[in-house]
This record gives sequence, C-alpha cells and structure tokens, in this order.
Amino acid sequence: MGKIWDIEKFKLSARKAAAEGIVMLENKDEVLPLKKNEKIAVFGRAQMNYYKSGTGSGGMVNARYVVGIYEALENSKKYRLNKNVRKAYEEFVKENPFDMGFGWATEPWFQKEMPLTYEFVKRAAAESDKAIFIIGRTAGEDQDNKATEGSYLLTKDEIASLKVVCNAFKQTIVLLNTGNIIDMKWVKQCKPSSVLYVWQGGQEGGNAVLDVLSGDVNPSGKLSDTIAYDIQDYASTRNFGSDKNNYQEEDIYVGYRYFETFEKEKVLYPFGYGLSYTSFDIALGDFSYDKKDGVSLEVLVTNTGDRAGKEVVQIYLKAPLGKLGKASRVLCGFAKTDNLEPGQCQKMLFYIPGYWMASYDDSGDTGHKSSYVLEEGIYTIYAGSDVRSAKEAGEFKLDKLEVVAECEEAYAPVDKFFRLKAESGKKGVERVYENVPLRTLDPNKKRNERLPKALKYTGDKGYKLVDVANNKVSLEKFIAQLSDHDLVTMMRGEGMCSPKVTAGIAGAYGGVTDGLLDFGIPVVVCVKVQHAAAVHLE
Repeated sequence: MGKIWDIEKFKLSARKAAAEGIVMLENKDEVLPLKKNEKIAVFGRAQMNYYKSGTGSGGMVNARYVVGIYEALENSKKYRLNKNVRKAYEEFVKENPFDMGFGWATEPWFQKEMPLTYEFVKRAAAESDKAIFIIGRTAGEDQDNKATEGSYLLTKDEIASLKVVCNAFKQTIVLLNTGNIIDMKWVKQCKPSSVLYVWQGGQEGGNAVLDVLSGDVNPSGKLSDTIAYDIQDYASTRNFGSDKNNYQEEDIYVGYRYFETFEKEKVLYPFGYGLSYTSFDIALGDFSYDKKDGVSLEVLVTNTGDRAGKEVVQIYLKAPLGKLGKASRVLCGFAKTDNLEPGQCQKMLFYIPGYWMASYDDSGDTGHKSSYVLEEGIYTIYAGSDVRSAKEAGEFKLDKLEVVAECEEAYAPVDKFFRLKAESGKKGVERVYENVPLRTLDPNKKRNERLPKALKYTGDKGYKLVDVANNKVSLEKFIAQLSDHDLVTMMRGEGMCSPKVTAGIAGAYGGVTDGLLDFGIPVVVCVKVQHAAAVHLE
C-alpha cells in the first residue's frame, strides 16, 4: 500500500513558507499588525483575483482551491470589512471580467483597475479605520515582464486610485501580489503607511498574508533584489531584451554589487532589506581566518523588542580590488534565526571557505588564467541585516596571491565588447572599461573529444530496471538493451497534456511506450518549478 500523505500538514507548510517570504518595506506609526475588530476597506482589483503563481507551464496547474487575500481576511472574522467597497468591486468585475487572453502566453500582466472617485473613497474612509490596497501582477514563460505600464510600472489608473485612497485615509497598507519587484517611485508620491511584497504565495497565499497582517507571524522576509529609484539606474538595462544579442557589459557588477560599488545614492531599498514588528541587536563575536578552513565568524542575535520574531543575519565580503577588480560588497553567507521571544538570544556560527571569497580570472591578469584566486591584500567581512547596514566583523590580510581552484576555459565570449571594472582612483573606487577576454579554444571540439563512448547495442537480454536496483546487472548492461529510439523517447517524454500522468503538470517522461514499460521503466511525472518571469534585476 502506498504512503498516505497528510494534506493538512502540506497546507500548513505551504502557508508558513509563504508567510516567511513576505517582505515589509514600510510600516509608519506601527499601522501593522492590524488590531482585532478594526474596520478595514479593501481596495484594488487584485482583491477579486489573487495571483497564486505566474503563468507558463509551471503556473498552469490544477489547484483544488486558492485562498485569496480578501477571502482570508473575511474568513478569519477578525476584522470588519467594508461591504460597500467590496460590492463596488464585485459590480465592476461583472462588467470587466478577468481577461485570460486567447491562447498560450497571452494572459495580460495585470487586470483593469477600477477607477475611484474621491467622494466614494471619502465615504469609505468615514466608515473604516484603515485601507488595504492590493496591486496584482502576473508573468511567466513567453510572457516576461517589460518596463511598461501594467508590468514593471503601475498604470495611470492604479496610480490615480492609489493616490485617492492614500489622501482620504490616514493609514493605507499596500500589498504587492507580484512575482517580482516592480517600480516603486509611487511610494514617495503617494506616501502609504505600510508597503509589503506578499509575492505569489500559492494556494495558501491569502492565509499567509493574513498571518502577517494580523501579527500571528512576524514578517522576516528580506529583499533578494535591489530596488533602485528608476529602471534606468540599473547597469544592465541598456543591454537587456534585444532579440539579436545581449552583452553583459556590467560583468560581475550586477544588482547590489553594482550599486554598492558605484551608485549607492540610487538605491531606494537595499539588497537584503526587510522590516519586522520587533527589533534585533546583532552583536559580533569571535572572528578567525586560516588558509585551510577560511573565515569563522560568531554572531549573537538578541530580540530587543516586545514581539517574538525572526531575523536574517547576512555576511558580506569586501575584497581588495587587485588586478581583477572587485565589487565593494559580495554576499557570502546568510541564515535565519529561530523564532526568538523578547529578550531571547541566539548564537549563530558562519563558516566561509576561501572558494566563496575567491575571484575568477578569465583574463590571465593574475598569471593564473581560468582559475579562482585570492589576490593579495586586505579582506574585510561585514555582518548585519542587509547589505547597507552590515557592520565590520573582522578582517584578514594575504601577503601573496593564493590559487583556490584551477579550472579551464568553457564558453568565453566570441564578440568584442567592453566590460565594466572597478579600479582604485584619486576619488576612491572608479569605474573603467576594458576589453572582454575572448574565446581561445573551440568548446565543441573539447566536448567531442571528451564524450564517453556509446555503449554497443545488445538488444533485449531480459534485464529489467529492478535488476539494477537489486545489483543483479550493471546499469550499463541494462542501458545497452535500449535502442536509440527507446533512449530518445524515454528522455523526450510527452507534453503537459499527457494522459499517462496527472493532468496539468509539466509532462511525462520515462516509460511512455509499451516497449519501455516492458523493460520495467516507469512513467515519471515531470513537475516544473514555476518562477515568475522577472525583469533583469538581481
């Protein structure tokens, strides 16, 4: 008898994971968490269609249910929701139903927003204590985001409605039901009290948002992106999205590595940033370095607030510029604490091997081409709750270059272009451009020379796959029975509509033919992990 899965436990795990990933960027005057029985008016078209995931083959799955944000708030019975506002959205959706698009990858990134008059919102403000405004975005396979209204940018209708709500209500909470970061200039324009990225939380996403809004879960998510003032501030923007070629002129200076090195003033929310309902003290303990084990660092985290919560300690490296040029900060370790009660402490130990701190020399400037090296100079380690607030934890000095790993050239560029590099100048770190090292060998030739020899086809010898598991025959002898057609069919499988497996998943592979089944090869379900297609930010 097969294993009986406890679906209720899976639900709780999904809900917990979604809640822990929520990132709170603003929380003025402690507008959150919500107080029990508060009167809440929920605005935004996305309250009618919560995005559990992005689109594409990973997002087009059969879900037994999806809990949206409004439904979770309503079902909790913890708050008094403004029914007049909700009714207005229900009527609007009748006239403006959800646009699914026509065919593959045609679902729009957003749904039409309901225009709001100041009179309507003012009445809602008189009836309610606080406002929640939900902004929704989807994206996915063949429908990547673009720097256009309704995708990376808010639409004119969304900005107008958000301004009206923020002006009419003393306290407005904005929830971003998106799979990626979006333009955030509107935060300074509209001045909401609280802003949270609640992402696309799956089937239990609405309940996860409820847990954070209510304070049952203290937000502990951190930004995995740098949010700059404008998309043009990202070094990668001008070389992104061409249908002919894309040159990574920014080289290693991507996302926070670029901003912390060259453009710190362009950052609105730094990499690793995220607020909590409580406060933490991060104290730095013992620090040591040796050539064999790398860096060892002790950090003591104390909850100094009045609510239980978790903190994420992040470790960053500043390496000497040397001949290769380095980013001013590089993430080299992070960990989340347990749920700490007020006054509770937790000791955390970090081990950073030399490989994580090394730089790859693709040019040979250090004399060790295609190798990871630690150049001579001072290496400084920082620890904190985000890249900008991290404090110096210790340093070590190398008197000479160390080769950490010798590698070989793989797929170097074939077209000439210039790449960004940090060098020491009169005013500190300066940006320069150098020729990118080009390919010096044929990778296809190297691949062909190293391909293992094909097994000689033997035909059916009566071996089954289970015989391999039982050590009755080697895997090589089992595989030699399969024809080229068998091998190709086994690996290619069938598409996401295959009746051989659960409908709605990414497809089937393995024993998809009678011949393969005769060899004891089962049909295997291919579950594709969906990641929302994001713009080019790190």
